[in-house]
Amino acid sequence: MKQSLQQKLAILADAAKYDASCASSGTSRRDSRSGGIGSAGGTGICHAYTPDGRCISLLKILMTNFCIYDCAYCINRVSSQVERARFSPEEVVTLTLEFYRRNYIEGLFLSSGIIRSPDDTMADMVRIARMLRQDHGFKGYIHLKTIPEASRELIDEAGLYADRLSINIELPRDDSVRQLAPQKKPETIRGAMAGVRMSREASLDRSHTGKRAAKFAPAGQSTQMIVGADGANDRDILTTSSRLYTGYKLRRVYYSAFSPIPDASSALPLVKPPMMREHRLYQADWLMRFYGFEAGEIADVAPSGNLDLAIDPKLAWALVNRQDFPVDVNRASRDMLLRVPGFGTKTVDRIIAARRSGPVRYHDLLRIGALMNKAQPFVTLPDWHPGGLTDSDTLRARFAPAPEQMSLF
Repeated sequence: MKQSLQQKLAILADAAKYDASCASSGTSRRDSRSGGIGSAGGTGICHAYTPDGRCISLLKILMTNFCIYDCAYCINRVSSQVERARFSPEEVVTLTLEFYRRNYIEGLFLSSGIIRSPDDTMADMVRIARMLRQDHGFKGYIHLKTIPEASRELIDEAGLYADRLSINIELPRDDSVRQLAPQKKPETIRGAMAGVRMSREASLDRSHTGKRAAKFAPAGQSTQMIVGADGANDRDILTTSSRLYTGYKLRRVYYSAFSPIPDASSALPLVKPPMMREHRLYQADWLMRFYGFEAGEIADVAPSGNLDLAIDPKLAWALVNRQDFPVDVNRASRDMLLRVPGFGTKTVDRIIAARRSGPVRYHDLLRIGALMNKAQPFVTLPDWHPGGLTDSDTLRARFAPAPEQMSLF
């Protein structure tokens, strides 16, 4: 039976919820005052969320959930029994423009299963972006989930139309990718990511005449990593993320908690998705990107190499490294202040600015936004000293949630 456009949209929008990387920050500003349709700001536009956490200010869909690959962790793998649907390129363009005109969205996030071949699928996705930009003058945000096995030429063309490209790293360990996604090769994935980085860097250079090259994915590239589908611990995950940030200049690594596949054909166990683990990984990722932490020192807090699910990673690190505390707020370096629980980057900058005018006191920290309920055991001030609190045996219990008796019924 032929599916209506509405039926396809219901299937393919739901299938896209497993794609986590939909943030739209970092692109250049564009508007349609001089012609065309839509606009894109330099800051994020993903400001509306559904109850399950999905952003809805982008039209987030798959071009199709048919797929010739058989990745064990993917709901759309070829052996899965899910209902299938497929948009034509023209249908995706129509939906994007009509949704935009009705003020439902501000851009497009497009991913796809692999149909026929990686090149055929990527060519259709590029065609969609090209039609939106060239035929309809669409200036809104476009994020394309790129297929790493596709040709370099197609990926390079995609970067001319998309604000951001993302290539899924899939899993944190190469052996896991080979085992659970047998048609995918880690080397091919990394090669495609390197190609996007080189094309992006080349677009920022000027020619000998001073002319700039065409913009290429101005919002950069990101990736998505499945968490919990293999035996990788958090040390493995964060170490891989650190290498990706350094090696490919990624804008973001997105962590997606493995969701059990409600399908008898799955080779993976049905377990509850580790949503708190995903949350802690995002917090640890933030510490690496903005607070100067290394992957190892965050994850090595516990012998297992996994993050503490009861308390945030910075607090967990501080509790294990109490020999470095308390720090004198009025004399400590910026790097050390960033390691104090309860101090964010803006708080630290305000502390340093305030120190130029005289000693910072307890009420000053409250005024500039420090979370003193966390910071108290780790800092000294002219009017505050934690005494024995820093080395107290009960300090962790002060922050960790109290244990609950599980019900038998």
